[in-house]
Amino acid sequence: MTNPIDALLAEKGVLLADGATGTNLFGMGLASGEAPELWNEDAPEKIVALHQNFVDAGADIILTNSFGGTRHRLKLHNAQDRVFELNRKAAEIARSVADNAGRKVIVAGSVGPTGELLQPLGALTYDDAVAAFKEQIEGLKAGGAEIAWIETMSAPEEAKAAAEAAIAIGLPYTYTFSFDTAGRSMMGLAPKHVHGVADGLSQPAVAVGANCGVGASDILASLLDMTEANPDAKVIVKGNCGIPEFRGTEIHYSGTPELMSDYVRLAVDAGAKIIGGCCGTSFEHLAAMRKSLDAHQRQARPTVEAIVERIGPLRNKTADQSGAVQGGEGRRRRRA
Repeated sequence: MTNPIDALLAEKGVLLADGATGTNLFGMGLASGEAPELWNEDAPEKIVALHQNFVDAGADIILTNSFGGTRHRLKLHNAQDRVFELNRKAAEIARSVADNAGRKVIVAGSVGPTGELLQPLGALTYDDAVAAFKEQIEGLKAGGAEIAWIETMSAPEEAKAAAEAAIAIGLPYTYTFSFDTAGRSMMGLAPKHVHGVADGLSQPAVAVGANCGVGASDILASLLDMTEANPDAKVIVKGNCGIPEFRGTEIHYSGTPELMSDYVRLAVDAGAKIIGGCCGTSFEHLAAMRKSLDAHQRQARPTVEAIVERIGPLRNKTADQSGAVQGGEGRRRRRA
């Protein structure tokens, strides 16, 4: 399996991934509860604009509009029989933008959680999860995705099932967890243990890390744990744009371009190799992040205290302040 990330890292040192899918599509008219994946066929020009704006802002990696592209998610919209075509179209749209960028832009096939509980907590078997992810990743590969970008995971076994599916289809893969519950994933995974999730599979991950979660400070604290646990690993951090705040019925994010620029500098200093934005991260934010990344020379590794001083307080405990989280497993609908 070819690995586009290593090749581009060798050239650039640190890569910039794109920003929010959901937030920006909502700004283009996506209705609450509507499946973004359906826009791959119903409004492809808007998905083209999403990717083009991120490429214009300087993204080295763009994620396909396929986060909820498994049969389990699509059945909520009576589209479970369209998995292959919707994912293929998602990758084809992103591929068309990347191919016209005039520079190397990696097309990563976004693979989010199924929304189902795996046994013994729920009815979904590990083998059925692998099959569902294979179905999705087959479409992504057919459309031109170069890597399976497994993201916003909570349960290690589900992430491993998606990784096994990527290997079976013949795509290299990355995976990221959302450490949004007292510094851990909702199913209790600590950031320092993220490196072992795919142990036992025939191919290792190209990169691992964190996305979404709560605020930028919290994900940087998780990053410190991940890079301390394995300083040689290629670690991804794709944090939310500041803190989500309700204003009436709408969610706004507190992060300014200046804050996200400082987040990039801190992420580089903490050892991240791939840095992007998640919920709330606009094209303007990403352009500021690109400028910050290009100008920054790596400095001393920050402490949690330094992160808090520069970009604001933690919203949660850190993982070493909390025990393993027990209880049911929740799912984010998508990257917002």
